[in-house]
Order: sequence, then structure tokens, then C-alpha cells
Amino acid sequence: MRKNLLWDRRFWPLFWTQFLGAFNDNAFKNAMIVLITFQTSTWGGLSTKQMVALCGGIFIFPFFLFSGSAGQLADKVSKSRLVVAIKIFEIAVMVVGAVGFLQGSLALLLSALFLMGLHSTFFGPVKYSILPQLLHEKELLSANAYVEMGTFLAILLGTILGSVLITISGLGPWLMGGAMLLVSAMGFLTSRQIEPLSPISGNLNLQPNPIAPTMQILRLIGKERSVLLSILGISWFWFFGAAVLAILPVYCRDFLHGDESLLTLFLTLFSVGIGVGSLLCGRLSANKLELGLVPLGSLGISLFALDLFFLGYPAGLPSTPQEMLTVRALLASFWGWRLMADLLLVAVFGGLFIVPLYTFIQHKSSAEERSRIIAGNNIVNALFMVLASVLLMVLFALGTSIPRLFLLLSLGNLVVAIYIYTVVPEFLLRLVCAILVRILYRLRVVGREHLPSSGPAVLVCNHVSFIDWLVISGASPRPIRFVMHHSFLQLPLTKRFFRDAGVIPIAGSLEDSKILATAFTRIAEALANGDLVCIFPEGRLTTDGSLRDFRPGIEKIVARSPVSVVPMALRGMWGSFFSKKHGKPMRRPFRRIWSRITLVIGPAVPPETVSAASLHKMVGRLLGRSEEPGASCDRTGRLAHPIAEHPEQPVQLPDPLLESGS
Repeated sequence: MRKNLLWDRRFWPLFWTQFLGAFNDNAFKNAMIVLITFQTSTWGGLSTKQMVALCGGIFIFPFFLFSGSAGQLADKVSKSRLVVAIKIFEIAVMVVGAVGFLQGSLALLLSALFLMGLHSTFFGPVKYSILPQLLHEKELLSANAYVEMGTFLAILLGTILGSVLITISGLGPWLMGGAMLLVSAMGFLTSRQIEPLSPISGNLNLQPNPIAPTMQILRLIGKERSVLLSILGISWFWFFGAAVLAILPVYCRDFLHGDESLLTLFLTLFSVGIGVGSLLCGRLSANKLELGLVPLGSLGISLFALDLFFLGYPAGLPSTPQEMLTVRALLASFWGWRLMADLLLVAVFGGLFIVPLYTFIQHKSSAEERSRIIAGNNIVNALFMVLASVLLMVLFALGTSIPRLFLLLSLGNLVVAIYIYTVVPEFLLRLVCAILVRILYRLRVVGREHLPSSGPAVLVCNHVSFIDWLVISGASPRPIRFVMHHSFLQLPLTKRFFRDAGVIPIAGSLEDSKILATAFTRIAEALANGDLVCIFPEGRLTTDGSLRDFRPGIEKIVARSPVSVVPMALRGMWGSFFSKKHGKPMRRPFRRIWSRITLVIGPAVPPETVSAASLHKMVGRLLGRSEEPGASCDRTGRLAHPIAEHPEQPVQLPDPLLESGS
């Protein structure tokens, strides 16, 4: 049984270190905001609203100024030792903050707030770039999910505790100061448990001027387009999240006429939703990097944010500002449950959206540059959050209503979702295939480890039904380029789907030699690009359940592009609604839906030993069949007696995947 990462010695020290740091950040920041909001005097002629805005600016300013230096430092020195040093710094900052609370000194509190922002600036690049050093690549998605869940849970608990402790009459400053020192000390102790790590780029030169490394890092993140797009996606999430969190207090107080408990409930729902979405991301993707969740998450965010707009002005709201909407009153109404479901699901889909992007950056960035790239991500995140605040200020000044703000956010996010789909449509379509397969059948995959996690390869499989491609696509953690008869790309209901999935159209040499030649060229290009390409070497659907001879097209493909070939066998699809066992497929009522099917994946074959005949034998063995014609598998994929109904000359079909050469 696989050990949960939260109890894994390699991961839990980092998890609790970052959790306690995020908790302290938010407890201190919110206690300070409560103190400012409810004090009667002003400071330096600034109003309460201006002071609250100033606090946000002071906390985020170090991200702009020092993120470049933080990324360089994290790449140059041991990350484990750097985390310990950052935690010692946090204890010193909390001493300054505690004295500020006890003396009621706003100058000390603002200084501590700036230093806590500096603490987060230097910890951020380490938090994500250290994970690939501590864990295996296949564990990164789960680790990122736990980190996101922990971060938002810490934000929620810190917000609540900081707001509650500071308001306790007479004891508030003492309790707040003591709690901050205790939490920072616990963070130091957990940081000491992180496994010792060696520096990644010990020869990197640190620059004393913080502006220069910041500009270098911004140029660095622009080198790899996929990394830049991921950073922009994460930054958009923080733009959206910062806007929602800024809207919620105004929504509760001025729109719903709710009390403080209502705001706490909404913040709880949002934070819990992010945590649930982060963990759900790991479950849906089987703890593998699944970029298909990104456009799916973005679409979900837009859908439920749009419903917040359609909710509008619910019936039953207090008619005067003096009347307060309580949590009990909200729970007693249907629209209240709808509102809570919308907030929760916006956050759940947000978790699905952001976790794969963080994991993708870790996968795509080199170990020598990873901390600096994550530091660049923090810079862009901070910029987007500032833009969200500025935009909200402008829209509030223009008198934009809260429901219309939700509409604008929903439409903006929909544009992002459409753009993401245009950039990586194959990932979303692969995820849809995986979901459809698991709805239709009970799929078991044997030998999934034989599928290469990166790099090009040709997959070959027996051809039993019209949805073999769907089953194989749903079983693979990577998108696959299928070679398919060109007629499928002309059908009105499927041509857009197959085009977006990167299907390569093909035809027989006697049918259209130009399409055939183009297909070989596109297969070679796909393999040169590092893609997986799948063909069905039988060249047509089986009409009797037997494994037909393999066509020589596979030999031509490998001769042109020397890559490994992975043999596969699909069991249990013969006799299904989509097979030809009963004549033309999909003509009788659904047969064997939710039956057990198995995809067996064999070890990769080196290109120099590839031949159509040898691959035919390998697939036959994976099927569990004898080499004699007519040996078949039963519906569960076990070896069965030869079937009797064999047409001696199966008819050539114009519509399956054709042979790659004839």
C-alpha cells in the first residue's frame, strides 16, 4: 500500500513549514487590518480605507523588488539550509510585530508587515523548486495538491484566528504576539527536519542590485513558451482569486447586508473549495500531470461565477441596512444554498485549474533554473494581483454593481478558457476520452509503465471496434496522435473533434496516394516533435474476432523515424456495441456496456528489431491467444475456444484505420 505523502519523511517537514508560514502571514496581516479598521484615530492623515490599501501594497512590494534575488539565492545555496535561515528570520520579524501590537505602534507593525512580505518573497521560490529534489517526478502532482490545499487552509485559519485574537479585550495584543512567536518557532523546528540538500547552481553569481536579477528572470521565463503560458495561467488565477476575495467583504456587507459570520462562512467555503479541488485533481489524474484539467477547471470557474451573476438580487434580502442577514437566515433559503454552492464550486474548479500548472512548471524547468523561474512566476502573480485591485477600484468608482463584477470575471475567465483550449486542445480531449471510457466500460490497464513518459514512440494495437482509439487515449497519461481514415475527418459530428485531437488522416495507396504520402510525412513530423503516434497495423476492423496479419506500413514508419514501438492488446471489446461481431456496428441496442475490458501494454521494442511479423506475434501473446487462426478471447479477455463463425475472406472496409502502406 502506497504511503500517504503527508506522513512521508521526505515531504511532511516542508508541508508543515510552509503551512505555518502562510498561517503566520495571514494571522498577522488580518490582525493588523482589524486593528486599523476599528481604531478611531488616523495615521499620517490617511483614512482607514487608505491604510488598509497601504497594508496590501507594503506586503506585496518586496515581491516586485526582491523576487529576482530570491530566485538566484535559492538556486545557488542549499535549499534546505535556506529554509531554516528564512524561518529564523521569521522569528525575528514576529518579535518586531509582537512589540508593535503591545505598544500599539503602527510604525513597528508596518515595518513587520514589510519584513513578512520579504520573508514570503524568499520562501516562495524555495517552496516549489525544492519539491523535485525531495520527491520522485511521479509524486509531484500529489505534492503540489497538498501544498495548495495547505496554503489555502492556512490562509483561512490565519485570517480567522488573527481577527479573533486581536479583538479580545485587554489580552488581544498579548495573545496575538504570543501566538505569532509560537507558530514561527514551530515552523523553525519543522524546517530543521527537511532532508539536507546540495546546491543546484553553486557557481551562480549573486548580484547585489535587486533590479538586475529581476529583469534577467523576466527574460528567462520568456524563453520557453509553454512555461510562460503556465505562469500567465497561474497569474490569471491569482488575479481572479484576488478580485473575488476583495469583492466578498463588500458583497456581504453592502449587498447582502450580512454580518461578520457570513463573511467568515464565505471565506471558509472558498478556502475549503480550493483544498478540495487540489486533492480532487490528484484523484482525477491518478496523481499524474494532467493538463486536460486546466481548461476543464477554467470552464467550471466561468460557469459558477456566471451563476453568481444570474443570482442577482435574491428575494428575501433585508430591506434596510439596519437589518442583518445571518448565517441561519442564509441557510433557510434556497438561494442561500445556491450561492454557497457557487462559491464552493468556483474554488473547487480553481484547484483543478492551478495545481497542474504548478506541476507543469516544475516538469519543464531545468533544475539549475527552477527557483528563478518560480521567482519570476511570483513577480507576475504579484503584478496581476495589483492589476486586479486597481481594476476593482476603477469599477467601484464607476458604480459597477457586484453581480456585474461577477459577470465580468466570468466572461474574462471564459476568454482565458477558450484560449487555453486553443493552445492545448489535445489535453482536454484526452481527459474527456478517459472519462467517457470509464462511463462505458470497466477498464483495466496492465503494463502502463511501458508507455514512455516523454519522447516519441509508435504504439501498435489490434483493431476490434470503432472506439479502440477512445479506450487507448483514455488509458494513456499522454495525448496520442492517432492515424485514422480520412473519411472520419469529414463527418460533421466528429471532424472538429478529430482535428483538435491531432488525428492524422490516411488513405490506401489505390484510393488516394497523395493523402497516404502526406500521412507518412505528418507521422514523421509528429515523432520528431516527441509525440506518441498510434496505428492499427491490421488495417481494418476484425469481422471474426481473430488477429489479422499486420501490414508493412509500420516498418516504413520506423525506417523513416527510428523510434521504439510499443505493442498493445485490447481485450474484451469483441462483441461490444461498437464491434462487427453482429454485422454492422452500432445498429442493435447497446451491448455489453459497463463490461470489463483490458488494455495490455508490452515492453517497448527497439527500432532496429521492428518488423510487422514480430509485432504481430507480440500482440498475439499479449492477447493470450495461440498463433492459430480463430483463437479468440472471451468477453473478459481470457483465452477462449476458437469461435466458429469465421468468414474465410473478410470484406475490406472503407472506414477503419488503414494500413500505412500497400
